[in-house]
Amino acid sequence: MASSDEEEGVLSTKLHKVAFIHSEDYVNICDRLPKVRGRAGLTTSLIESYGLLKDRNLSIIKPSRATDYDLLAFHSQEYIDCLKKSTEIEDDEETSQFGLGYDCPMFEDIYDCVSAIAGGTIAAAEVLKNGQASVAINWQGGWHHAQRDEAAGFCYVNDIVLGILKLREKYNRVLYVDLDLHHGDGVEDAFSFTSKVMTVSFHKYCSGFFPGSGSCLHVGRGKGRYYSLNVTYNDGITDRPFVEVFNRVMSKVRAKYKPDAIVCQCGVDTLAGDPMASFNLTQFGVGHCVKNLLSWNLPTMILGGGGYNLVNTARCWTYLTGLILGKALPNDIPEHENFLSYGPSYQLAVISGPQPDLNTRDDLQNQLKKALGNIKNIL
Repeated sequence: MASSDEEEGVLSTKLHKVAFIHSEDYVNICDRLPKVRGRAGLTTSLIESYGLLKDRNLSIIKPSRATDYDLLAFHSQEYIDCLKKSTEIEDDEETSQFGLGYDCPMFEDIYDCVSAIAGGTIAAAEVLKNGQASVAINWQGGWHHAQRDEAAGFCYVNDIVLGILKLREKYNRVLYVDLDLHHGDGVEDAFSFTSKVMTVSFHKYCSGFFPGSGSCLHVGRGKGRYYSLNVTYNDGITDRPFVEVFNRVMSKVRAKYKPDAIVCQCGVDTLAGDPMASFNLTQFGVGHCVKNLLSWNLPTMILGGGGYNLVNTARCWTYLTGLILGKALPNDIPEHENFLSYGPSYQLAVISGPQPDLNTRDDLQNQLKKALGNIKNIL
């Protein structure tokens, strides 16, 4: 159950004009993604059960599927062609060179699915670009590992890069913030040579952990040097220290970088109870980070990402939708078609687990010192 302070914090959030990327067809096709099968429908039905899609400050935007032209803004023609005919290709070597295999298995209608996801994030960028909303939410987006010509880490298309490129048609400087457990390598790589997009990723970093990148020493290259910022944690991090570091880092980023628009990837494989069994956050920790960014009062895109305990992911993203709309949601989950999935508690709250926090005070201070030192070099 949220404390009165937490509820008050949600209600004190400035009311935003919110665009929510959604259609029944969009949810159905996103439900086919192999690693998160059914997650889109589970999340959407919980959000609907709280009445949030009928909120007067929310507009539902039905997305169109991205065209080849849209996808080619980042991805290669060869990769797009492979996705189109992937289920017809019998030669494993031909598909594996594009990353299609164990982590990113082929499935029926793969091209329709990835073009829908990309179209959803492009639609979110369009409504921000056109001033139709100040915040745009696409929980089915946020696939940050895909490279120009390769699928990776469950990600077939880098909708985030495509969305940022669309925002750049209007906004000079775009800030990308990644809250996922894993380093946002695909997005960082795409913009590592430019100062027009700054990427800030908060994630787990250790030997052997996917994707193996994201050291605090990785700061960008060429004209983009110091515009890639990585803040890393050990296992067991909880809400309070995570938020404290986030607030300190982002305060300095805001002052030095002065962005014109924000994209925030809210992957929640950081939550207690996720199969990744790494971080120990609750929805309140993630929510504080999102609320911090919303307080900047800039055009802001909110995306999904990781989250493999599907029920807890639905809980957190529903909570965040309420937070963005300035609504404190009752902890008792309303009865709806997926109500039984939330047993035995039938509560919205994600409870922090018993795992030890392996982040010492010295660890956190060292990470903060390195991050703040890198930020000083931003022009």
